[in-house]
Amino acid sequence: MRSNHEIDYRIYGEEMQYVEVELDPNETAVAEAGSFMMMDDGVQMATIFGDGSQQQQSGLFGKLLSAGKRILTGESLFMTAFTNVGQGKKKVSFASPYPGKIIPLDLMQMGGRIICQKDAFLCAAKGVSVGIALQRKLGTGIFGGEGFIMQKLEGDGMAFVHAGGHVFERELQPGEMLKLDTGCVVAYTQTIDFDIQFVGGVRNTIFGGEGLFFATLRGPGKVWIQTLPISRLASRIMQYGTTTRKEEGSILGGLGNMLDGDGW
Repeated sequence: MRSNHEIDYRIYGEEMQYVEVELDPNETAVAEAGSFMMMDDGVQMATIFGDGSQQQQSGLFGKLLSAGKRILTGESLFMTAFTNVGQGKKKVSFASPYPGKIIPLDLMQMGGRIICQKDAFLCAAKGVSVGIALQRKLGTGIFGGEGFIMQKLEGDGMAFVHAGGHVFERELQPGEMLKLDTGCVVAYTQTIDFDIQFVGGVRNTIFGGEGLFFATLRGPGKVWIQTLPISRLASRIMQYGTTTRKEEGSILGGLGNMLDGDGW
């Protein structure tokens, strides 16, 4: 028996996706500010402190404390709630903020808790708690790429997170370990042991170009991995947005920029 609102959904698109959530009368979905795309007539939008979950403390101070935790994950103080106040089923849609994939997560089937990168959450059924997860290991917090703070999604409803590029799921068996770039970790179940490991080797450290640390995830549990972290995409855009960018396979360099019109 679910305590969170039970919503139906459908994901559209390939690389620039959006999720359409179907609400029965009096059902509510909550979303990050700025993710809204469209909704049917009869859906009422309201701005709320925090996530509006049952776990949120009552009273003004409790709501401020709950909302204040969201600042630590780089999110807004407020979230937006969309409630079906009409007759019959109504739909509301939320769009991904950059090229990638939307991942549907049924928290009831995943132990009631998922840990994800701090900017991954998109929307969820009302009742899902969007909190913070502190990294307990000092090394993981300092060098893990996401810092001490990640997002924690708790409840028994549907939640949707977004990641860059192609996203795939990997299930790790007990004791099985996976090493990957720290920025490629999107989310993992609470049974996963997340840590970091020094790459090692002088040449790897100085010339490797892949950073100094791996993320290590040890099973059992599931992990979701992205091929294009937003930080990697942003750095490439900045690199190619300057007149000093290097041309791949070209000996003309800056002259080539002028000839093709990209360097002005």
